[in-house]
Amino acid sequence: NIEDWNAAKTQGVYRMVRDFKSRGVPIDCVGFQSHFGAGGPPSTFQTTLANFAALGVDVQLTELDIPQAGTTAYSNAVRACLNVPRCNGITVWGIRDSDSWRTGQNPLLFDNNGAKKPAYNAVLTTMGGTPTAARAQTVEKTNAAALPTSYSWSSSGILMSPKSDSTHNIAGLKDPSVVYYNGKYHVFASVANSAGYNLVYLNFTDWSQAANATHYYLDRTPIGAGYRAAPQVFYFAPQGLWYLVYQTGNASYSTNRDISNPNGWSAPRNFYPSMPDIIRQNIGNGYWVDMWVICDASNCYLFSSDDNGHLYRSQTSLSQFPNGFTNTVIAAQDSKYAMFEASNVYKVQGSDQYVLLIEAIGSDGRRYFRSWTSPSIAGSWTQLAASESNPFARSTNVTFPAGSWTRDISHGEMIRAGYDQTLTIPSCRLQYLYQGMNPSAGGDYNSLPWRLGLLTQTNSTC
Repeated sequence: NIEDWNAAKTQGVYRMVRDFKSRGVPIDCVGFQSHFGAGGPPSTFQTTLANFAALGVDVQLTELDIPQAGTTAYSNAVRACLNVPRCNGITVWGIRDSDSWRTGQNPLLFDNNGAKKPAYNAVLTTMGGTPTAARAQTVEKTNAAALPTSYSWSSSGILMSPKSDSTHNIAGLKDPSVVYYNGKYHVFASVANSAGYNLVYLNFTDWSQAANATHYYLDRTPIGAGYRAAPQVFYFAPQGLWYLVYQTGNASYSTNRDISNPNGWSAPRNFYPSMPDIIRQNIGNGYWVDMWVICDASNCYLFSSDDNGHLYRSQTSLSQFPNGFTNTVIAAQDSKYAMFEASNVYKVQGSDQYVLLIEAIGSDGRRYFRSWTSPSIAGSWTQLAASESNPFARSTNVTFPAGSWTRDISHGEMIRAGYDQTLTIPSCRLQYLYQGMNPSAGGDYNSLPWRLGLLTQTNSTC
């Protein structure tokens, strides 16, 4: 078996597949037998799937069985596949326990009489669907639903607020980026006050725990003090590294082997030697902000905004990343407030579609999101829900069951289907972590009392 990323055999097979792909040997898919022990998959299993998928192959669980069929063990195995966009099949190795090669271990989803076991329901719940009974031994991802052309949302109350300490007097918690990895949500955000910006990290297993999570201030790490803001986090599978992208006046990044270790981040490095000429020529009185990286099977792209109506895009090859970002172009443009800042670009799971979100400032002075779609990261972009009357997310299409606490739906991050550099999101039941603030607040921009809340799509068709 090659399910444990740290195993020598896994590393050997990974190097072999990488070598074959580099020489043009046709490999479509790598299968993982997945004959696990009673505890289920190793903690690194999802990492293994993601790293192989990043080589440009599909991955599948081809012979899944788990002694005693523990519900958590089966759920973890299925969830690992669902969280990796190119994991497109799971085959359970038999139907009834009496059919299994693992005699006496009861490792399957149906008992000796063909009755569904608790593990069957656990898999069903994890997948969010109802498989056909006659084909219960094989489950595959369904095709993605088309993104709707209009949206409605329900918002949580305030989930996360600043936590000042003896050396950090924080006014606003803002610009969140989030991934779900190893059973936890990992959130990175800007912290702001009148003196400027830096970054904070927190993690928790459930949104109900977010308010009580410990805040780790990243100015105490090699990232250092000074202007650091608007983070974006993702796992770059080809290198086995987490990347934290942020703005420093340049487009900067740090890397880490362990996302849960705040002190593991490297000192800042820059993507560019200086501001690209095309940005300098068009920025006017704006600011170069909100860097965003996304990769496909061949290239990585770096987006940024200028608070002056322009979205910029640079490009490098997957093999050169994080170096070599050149060919900076204007990817999209509009009037200043119609295309202001805080862009997100995502791959839609199970499709060849990408979605672009950009924060705008409406005629009421409040912030909201517009959206576009494209068959490629390089565009061109077609409007999806992109007007004040039909926004992607605005206070006018959001309900607040716990009470309305903001009229701004501002800088945030979609809850992704995975965590790697492809930035893949589900096609339905979307969730978006965003910043909002008390509508009566005003004054110095850096001192505004931004807080974090979660939008959940209410008009999903699947």
